[in-house]
Amino acid sequence: MAAASASTLLQANLEQGKKFNARGTSKTICTSSRGKALAAIDESVCHPQPKESGGFVDQDVGSSILQGWTPPRYVWRALAAWVIAGQVIARVLKGKIHSRNVFQQLEVVGPGSTGVCLLTAAFVGMAFTIQFVREFTRLGLTRSVGGVLALAFSRELSPVVTAIIIAGRVGSAFAAELGTMQVSEQTDTLRVLGTDPVDYLIIPRVLACCLALPILTLICFSVSIAASVLLADGVYNVSANIILESARRSLDPWDIISAMVKSTVFGGLISVISCAWGVTTLGGAKGVGESTTSAVVISLVCIFVADFVLSWCFFQGAGDALKAAMG
Repeated sequence: MAAASASTLLQANLEQGKKFNARGTSKTICTSSRGKALAAIDESVCHPQPKESGGFVDQDVGSSILQGWTPPRYVWRALAAWVIAGQVIARVLKGKIHSRNVFQQLEVVGPGSTGVCLLTAAFVGMAFTIQFVREFTRLGLTRSVGGVLALAFSRELSPVVTAIIIAGRVGSAFAAELGTMQVSEQTDTLRVLGTDPVDYLIIPRVLACCLALPILTLICFSVSIAASVLLADGVYNVSANIILESARRSLDPWDIISAMVKSTVFGGLISVISCAWGVTTLGGAKGVGESTTSAVVISLVCIFVADFVLSWCFFQGAGDALKAAMG
């Protein structure tokens, strides 16, 4: 009986061992097959193969390449300037204008810049008078001095010099103000309050520059002529009547109109560029300084380019203004 029970127990242990081995083997097989499947999935995800369609690589590869590319800063800043200019024109035509902000900015651009503009215009006028009077008197063309000065001031010097002063004084202030508001998230606060920064901040500045700059140009032209007359009469003994009569004969209404048009274009360029560079400022105080400097430089370059283009469009062919001044 003891031997029979021992043999029965041994046979039961053997059968249980076989079942355990079979179960372990099956688990090993299942585990290995599952590991191979997971490895295949990881390989397909981490190292995807580009799909070809008609001989071209699939667009997923191109999009993954473009995701790591960032356009240069000047590119998206230029695009921002164009977008802002379009928004300003569209919203002004719709009548979305904050009148109070416009008058505040007009005070900054107009009366706030009058002193430095007049001082600069007076000395520029006297400097050119010295050069023209000396040479023209030696050639016996005293009667042409006033006409040459009037044409130079009205067509080129007054609009360009005034725009340069506004770009340095007002454009830099616009870029610094908006840049500070951007890095301190004040523009985001305006959006949260339901106010569009373009309507509230940018349009008043653009309108103020476009309205004030032609008036400043006309005043600077008058001061330049007055300074030239005083210097020529007091130092070089050229009668003021001769210079004023020569200027009257040479000037045409289109000369004054062209100066006003140029000034309006310059004002739009200065304000749009300065505001665009301000609202795209990044990097705290250092970014504000870089945006301000860059805005002034780009504004000056655009002023000179626009002056050439407008002069090319306005004054074609041979002119006879000086011939009328000598008559």
